[in-house]
Amino acid sequence: MAMTTNGSSSKLIRSFVHRVKSSPSTTLTTPRFRSAQRTTINTTATTIFPTPPPTPPTTTVVPDHSRDAIFDFEDTKGLFSSVTTGKLLRSAANLNLAAVEPVVDMGVWVMKSRLMQVGLFREIVLGAIKHTSYEHFVAGADTEETGRTVKKLWESGLRGMLDYGLEHAIDNESCDINAEEFIKTVESTQSLPPSSVSFVVVKITAICPISLLKRVSDLLRWEYKNSSSTNLPWKLKTLPIFSESSPFYHTLEKPSPLTPEEEHDLELAHQRLVNICNKSIESKVPVVIDAEDTSIQPGIDYFTYSAAVMYNNGEKPLIFGTIQAYLKDAGERLYATKKAADQMGLPVGFKLVRGAYMSSETQLANSLNVESPIHNSIIDTHNCYNECASFMLDEVSNRPGGLILATHNLESGLLYLYWFLKTDAKLAAQKARNLGIGKDSEKLEFASLYGMAEAMTFGLRNAGFGVSKYLPFGPVDQIMPYLLRRAEENKGLLSSSNLDRQLMMKELKRRMKGYVGQGFEDSERSFKSEAGSIVKLN
Repeated sequence: MAMTTNGSSSKLIRSFVHRVKSSPSTTLTTPRFRSAQRTTINTTATTIFPTPPPTPPTTTVVPDHSRDAIFDFEDTKGLFSSVTTGKLLRSAANLNLAAVEPVVDMGVWVMKSRLMQVGLFREIVLGAIKHTSYEHFVAGADTEETGRTVKKLWESGLRGMLDYGLEHAIDNESCDINAEEFIKTVESTQSLPPSSVSFVVVKITAICPISLLKRVSDLLRWEYKNSSSTNLPWKLKTLPIFSESSPFYHTLEKPSPLTPEEEHDLELAHQRLVNICNKSIESKVPVVIDAEDTSIQPGIDYFTYSAAVMYNNGEKPLIFGTIQAYLKDAGERLYATKKAADQMGLPVGFKLVRGAYMSSETQLANSLNVESPIHNSIIDTHNCYNECASFMLDEVSNRPGGLILATHNLESGLLYLYWFLKTDAKLAAQKARNLGIGKDSEKLEFASLYGMAEAMTFGLRNAGFGVSKYLPFGPVDQIMPYLLRRAEENKGLLSSSNLDRQLMMKELKRRMKGYVGQGFEDSERSFKSEAGSIVKLN
């Protein structure tokens, strides 16, 4: 396989694993967010987050190493104790196959080609996909199959985040169908073990026509910059959506007001979300709303926060929004939204991710000759993620609210692999432990994509934290866009699945040695038993 044939790469990974285990710890410090100012942050200005060094810090600030065992990647037996050998073999095979770039490139080309329009050829390809990447990255074709996956995760100490694989809707008819599927997904949790489903994921782009989301986003941007001269009669009570450093170049001219038909469609979309939220209350499962690109994210945040104002109360939020840490305005927006919610007495919840639209965001900004909304380096993104995580951990430690730390990508370069684990999952877990935020508090959930970051998942579980797997589900052909993204993400020797492949192979070798050794011991016991019987007979 790809990884097992590259000696230098293996040595680097082994060296990395050793450093993760043996290096002194650092801690996440409480960030200092600046209040929004009437200036636009650019690449030369001082940002709200200090830039970390290009290599991991080595200052020891947590002397109690007995409390620092968040990850122990040397103990593969403990990591994969809940994984059967058959499952481990299939996972290792799929990830190693996905690491072979020519194979992935050919597969992606085939799936995007006109050949997929040929009936028999399409059936053969989809059949092959179903028994390889689909089984590895997708929880099932429907709620019944996905429910079985949830139960297996629950038995291994994990939970599931149900994500029905829907893409953008273009009209009200498709939005109605999608909304009904979301409601069925929420309903399906009632037949599963209590608390085995941590969240149901909802995409606003699936219940509101994408063209309308763009119109709403344009009007919200224009209102923020021209509040005194803009009136949005359809606007509901919400939380802050922008900061001064947010990108506004999508809306260069004053947009026309929504037409009566558009306002009606907006009401329909809002009612779809209300119906989903009402069902989630009945089923006692919270909703997390996914993020998209910056052209429509204001509209998505409007839906999210207006629903939060309606439904969030008490200690636990029902509606969680998503903050993408690769955006330069992420920290300011998070701070502004949280503080506004505090003033209103609302518990708010956030899912913190890095972001998935780097190429398209950068290309659009370049085409308009404006500054990209994306951080200038991967280290800046990591730093922003850590600052946001630290801020929210401090907030939820003694106040109502919730936080999902969603991460799976161990980055494509070994230079940052160590930095990522030390500053992201490990330091967030260490700070949560120091603040007394454990599994029982239900205020913090670590999450990663199904089929990815298994070592981190099991490590956090073993350390006593609540951990969920993001479970996309749906028919093979419907889930194809998701599989294409996973294929691109996992290809290459230095892909995000590199560490998992190494540790899985190590555990398989350990088990094989155990099986061989056990075989010798069984043979020896059998021989001694037979010899003893012969002696007695004589």
